[in-house]
Amino acid sequence: MSSVIRVSGLRKSFGKIRAVDGINFEVERGTVFALLGPNGAGKTTAISMLEGLLQRDSGNIEILGMDPWAEHGTVRMRIGVMPQGFNFFEKLTPLDSLVFYRDLFESSVDPESLLRLVILDDSRNVPFEKLSGGQKQKLGLALSLVNDPEILFLDEPTTGLDPSARRAIWSIIRMFRDRGKTIILTTHYMEEAEQLADNIAIISHGRIIAEGSPEGIVSRYGSGRKVVIKAGKEMGDFLSSERIEASVNGKYFEIRLDPETNLSSLIGLIEDSGISYSQLTVRADSLEDVFIRLVGEMSEGELK
Repeated sequence: MSSVIRVSGLRKSFGKIRAVDGINFEVERGTVFALLGPNGAGKTTAISMLEGLLQRDSGNIEILGMDPWAEHGTVRMRIGVMPQGFNFFEKLTPLDSLVFYRDLFESSVDPESLLRLVILDDSRNVPFEKLSGGQKQKLGLALSLVNDPEILFLDEPTTGLDPSARRAIWSIIRMFRDRGKTIILTTHYMEEAEQLADNIAIISHGRIIAEGSPEGIVSRYGSGRKVVIKAGKEMGDFLSSERIEASVNGKYFEIRLDPETNLSSLIGLIEDSGISYSQLTVRADSLEDVFIRLVGEMSEGELK
């Protein structure tokens, strides 16, 4: 596959705040690339520069071989954008909105076909102000497709939606990818990144701290398996007395297993203690585990 987006040494500051601090990545055609990070990590600033809406301080950006700031007009005709917190004219219906955008882009797209594509045809004549949150996001997706773009930029497309509406949006995004669209997605939802992205860049304090496929990131940065026990304070006291290192997460004690740990002996020791517990499981690290640890380590480094 060929790269349709190339980013190198990208930086942007607002006063003393360094919002994006020297990030580098490439995105291949026909894939979903997710920028995953906590609020304020620099995701929206980065994507705004890629869209040509914000001038960078330094670094290079190529979108379909063009500079999105210097050649904004040409780039804009070949990309679709759904901004964070999408909103639109309250009195316009989805059908009217798509007709308006079609004329703006001088496009020949059929608005009715786009409404069917995002499963919004039954609400074609409902004013925007009366649409549900999920329906508004579907309209945002439809509007981003009016010019039949090669690349879609979706900034936090499911924030604030209930699980059912979020999964409906996921299905539409998968359909876009299956049609050959390249998608840049920003999100702070782990499951969303795992479900949709071919590749992920975890961003914190304006820097990319990990990049790769979801499975590759977990394999590279994860710490393997762990025993998770739901129990009271007595269990924590016992583990301390046995010099077993455990982290505490609410009512849960997490014991990370290194290659030398004998799992059967560990569980036997816990059973022989006579201390009651309501749950004991053994599981591998998830993307969320890796994300929390990497972002936490980055934050600690920034504070030092």
